[in-house]
Amino acid sequence: MSEQNPYQQLGVTEDASFEEIQEAKQRLLQQYADDSKLRDSIEAAYDAIIMERLRLRQEGKIKVPERIRFPEREKPAEPQLSFNSLPINASPSWLQQFIDTPSSTDILLATGVFLALAGITVVIQDSQGSLVSLLLTLGIFANVYFLNRKEQKFWRSVLITLVGLVVGIAIGSGLAALLKSLPIDNQQLYAVATFCIFWLCSSFLR
Repeated sequence: MSEQNPYQQLGVTEDASFEEIQEAKQRLLQQYADDSKLRDSIEAAYDAIIMERLRLRQEGKIKVPERIRFPEREKPAEPQLSFNSLPINASPSWLQQFIDTPSSTDILLATGVFLALAGITVVIQDSQGSLVSLLLTLGIFANVYFLNRKEQKFWRSVLITLVGLVVGIAIGSGLAALLKSLPIDNQQLYAVATFCIFWLCSSFLR
């Protein structure tokens, strides 16, 4: 290989582009990774070509790119993240009208109210269920209040609350059928499940 000219050593023609010369060099270095002598010969051939190209550049015959003159300066480009390219509002527009990003105050307030109602519901002994019904009514009013104060849309708040009530009772019924050994009766379980749904609605819907 040493008797060949630098271009022949790299396996490229004299009119090869800088990119082709670099690719040939990298390919040969990988091919002869275990042969230090050949690797030195490849590096020397590459340096000889670069020196010749620099000489031609000084004579105004060609232009040598910076990445060829100083390959050690070349670093892989880091991906640039642009906030404009991020799918911030990737969800459908109709869904964005209902989804809310609550503040910590909103979450803590709703958590305190519904947790208190759920706790009282579990603790009380109400065989007739009148107190549970009263607590559930208070939960309905609280949920409507929390939702309405966000967008000032009363009837939508009422509708969301009614849907939450139905979902909560349905979940409570399913839990009652699965967990028959719980120390609370079905009405209490319905109310606790409904308070959980109300908390989700009042915190993350609007």
